Amino acid sequence: MHETDRIDALSFPEPMRHFRNMTNALRLSDLPHECRDTTPEWTSVYDAFVAKLRDGAVAATAPKNGETFPDFCLPDAFGHYRSLAELVADGPIVLSFNRGGWCSACRGELSAWGERREVLAAAGGRLVTITGEVGGRAAQLLDLVGPEATILCDIDHGLALAVGLAFRCDAHLQARYLACGLDLADIYGGNGWILPVPATFVIDRDQSVRFAFADPDFRIRADPDEVFAIVSAIG
Repeated sequence: MHETDRIDALSFPEPMRHFRNMTNALRLSDLPHECRDTTPEWTSVYDAFVAKLRDGAVAATAPKNGETFPDFCLPDAFGHYRSLAELVADGPIVLSFNRGGWCSACRGELSAWGERREVLAAAGGRLVTITGEVGGRAAQLLDLVGPEATILCDIDHGLALAVGLAFRCDAHLQARYLACGLDLADIYGGNGWILPVPATFVIDRDQSVRFAFADPDFRIRADPDEVFAIVSAIG
């Protein structure tokens, strides 16, 4: 199967389609504006949703710069268990929590990292991205980030919950998602309606956090250039 066929085989219910073919012509800093311009009917829904997350201090307890990231062991996209200690043994990693391929903003971020994978490698780092998706969807994300990256499967969002990066969707957002054909129970393999906050960390060989970015607004992502600078400084 060709790469484009695999990408097109993913399910993208509206309004999640508008970033499918995003390239680095669209900077990650433009994602919030692109969301508002492309799907204005969702702007008020997302703004209210994000406001509730901020009021609830969602992601406030996520690992911070200078802290030690908790060790973990998760299966990769091919079923092999990988620990954090193993992943950082050969150098720093960029650890990215994502909602998955169904999320247009996540696809935009992953595509941006995939297009910059040679720059990241030159800086001495590797991308490790985490998704709660099941049913083979995780492996398909390699089409976006490249074969050098590692995709980890956070079943039932266990790690995201443990590090303060997960929350339950309210009833209004659940109804809106279902109305447009998005069934998170099928995507994540559970009925909890749990979502992770997209977040990016640079983790050094000693598992210390050298960069931390976690924003309850899923439309806002870390600046790759800032991340590259941190990775390069580690050496």
